[in-house]
Amino acid sequence: MSALSLRGIAKSFGGNAILKGVNIDVEPGEFIALVGPSGCGKSTLLRILAGLDHADSGEIVLGGSDVSGVAAADRNIAMVFQSYALYPHLTASENIAVPLAMRRLSRAQRLPFIGSLIPGQRATRTGIIRDVREMATSLKIDHLLDRKPGQMSGGQRQRVALARAMVRRPAVFLMDEPLSNLDANLRVHARGEIVDLHRRAGVPTVYVTHDQAEALSMADRVAVMIGGQLLQLASPQTIYDDPAHVEVARFVGQPRINLLPALAENGIVAFGGIRLALEDDTFSGSNVTLGIRPEFVSLAQNRQDALAAHIERMEFLGSEVILYAKLDAIGETMIVKLAPAEAAGLSAGMPVALSLAAEQALVFAEDGRRLRAVPTTVDAAREKAHG
Repeated sequence: MSALSLRGIAKSFGGNAILKGVNIDVEPGEFIALVGPSGCGKSTLLRILAGLDHADSGEIVLGGSDVSGVAAADRNIAMVFQSYALYPHLTASENIAVPLAMRRLSRAQRLPFIGSLIPGQRATRTGIIRDVREMATSLKIDHLLDRKPGQMSGGQRQRVALARAMVRRPAVFLMDEPLSNLDANLRVHARGEIVDLHRRAGVPTVYVTHDQAEALSMADRVAVMIGGQLLQLASPQTIYDDPAHVEVARFVGQPRINLLPALAENGIVAFGGIRLALEDDTFSGSNVTLGIRPEFVSLAQNRQDALAAHIERMEFLGSEVILYAKLDAIGETMIVKLAPAEAAGLSAGMPVALSLAAEQALVFAEDGRRLRAVPTTVDAAREKAHG
């Protein structure tokens, strides 16, 4: 049984559909990353999961129970916000203790002065302090417990927010872009910390980000959302190598995938010296899109059957060079990923010939869905056309 299931979650604001029947199953201990462009509905979905917003339709099943109508405080779900949402007047220790105090102490026991006179309050407080220190030690922030948020760096505040979420031992972790306020170097370091904490806690986690590098490097599975719809939910490698929709291919990958207009005739797509036989016999259209990642485009030694182009610009990134070249025949810009040695002597304005790796090419129909295709020879293509 899944630890968490979203079934047909739909939400509209002012007649504008934000979520369109989203279905996701999160397995016990799994890390799911929700990724997509701004406005795709991922943060709205997370808020509905947390109980901070309500869906127009659909169900949220947690541990086998429908919690769709359950208040946020009673869902046993912990959420880390983009802003961390720490109380500025409380120390780190007091911030981390908040969820424990809310759960373990009665309203009267939480009152200042009077609460300390109620039997059992002191023992409960001692237990809370112990748990806070244990969590802070595991996150290596025990030296920050007496500091207030204004006295801490962004990375330190992020760890305090994580500690506050983890200390209550929730059934599910929700994280809404928790690294977006950190600088690039600290963000890379924090990715590893969050993954390590997730594995140690063993709690299913739903992580929202617009940063595809975060999603691909951290998650067990990645959910790609575009326009309120879940287009694909799969492992990071499957999302990158085997996208189910052209929008998934377009969004995932840096630098972006090359997408080129092509024609399918008699089930054969021919472009730039490669020929692909469509395996979907139900496809009856002719206009398709050919996709190929920049690492699978190379400089051709033999110009025959290669794509003639002129270099527009080049980007040196240390371990690799990104080359942008405009195709002479159709005016589309191709992106090519090269080793620095391969790019030696090249400059803007120079003519080049580009070769495509046929076995890595992807084909998409006009409606965006993936069409399965395999490389074929000229003779096989003729056989299919006349067969």
